[in-house]
Amino acid sequence: MTKTERITVTSLKHAIDALEPIEGGWRGTVPENWTQGRTAYGGFSAALALHAAQKSDVDLPPLRSAQVSFIGPLSGDITIRAQRLRRGRNAAFVQADVESEAGLGLRATFVFMRAVESRVDHQTGRAPDFPMPEPDTQTFRGHSAVAFSRNFDLLDRRDDSVGPAEWLRWARLVEREGLDPMVELIAIADCLPPAAVKLLGGPAPLSSMTWLLNILGPQPVTQDGWWLLRATTDYTREGSSSQQMAIWNAGGTPVAEQMQSVAIFA
Repeated sequence: MTKTERITVTSLKHAIDALEPIEGGWRGTVPENWTQGRTAYGGFSAALALHAAQKSDVDLPPLRSAQVSFIGPLSGDITIRAQRLRRGRNAAFVQADVESEAGLGLRATFVFMRAVESRVDHQTGRAPDFPMPEPDTQTFRGHSAVAFSRNFDLLDRRDDSVGPAEWLRWARLVEREGLDPMVELIAIADCLPPAAVKLLGGPAPLSSMTWLLNILGPQPVTQDGWWLLRATTDYTREGSSSQQMAIWNAGGTPVAEQMQSVAIFA
């Protein structure tokens, strides 16, 4: 039996359900199958932070934006605390921190906002021409050396239409039943490798520093759990990469726009 096979598989829903309420927050654990090197996969820790933020107040409007800073490694036992920063007539700002024995690992500001009437109705961002996987399409479940990726069904586009510093990937959570749609989306939104990996030609020490995600609509909906993700970088220099990211649903409707700052140690 390999080390990968010995890892106890814990779904995201199970990890959320296992959170224990404590004064001012929640206590939980980063399961081995949700790790990425020496830290938790960013989408996992952000999903727990969002869950805590949602539970920190009543009747919150839909999530519209998340600003996430990856401050340090998160592993083992963790504590999640969320607090209201401001709540107005239309929007609520909630901060969530995730800490482990090593200290503060993630700080996120979530913006929840109800729909308001507007004279403007504009949307672009057509999905790339990459059909959603069919039931008999051969997909994969990540690399055994990257534990968290085994929680996803994945399909990459690898032909010449994909740029030299671009990823285009269909992804879905293997176990997603019972998850809040926004929690599911933020968990999957970070599962692409940094676009700079392609420029490096192979695995290298990298670390996401900041992550901005804007939700394009009140409720993310797709078919059979599939989401189309794209990441591309126009700037990678002196150990820093800035990348743009996007998500579409199975029908080609834009669902989210993102940006990340990535540190490169190679």
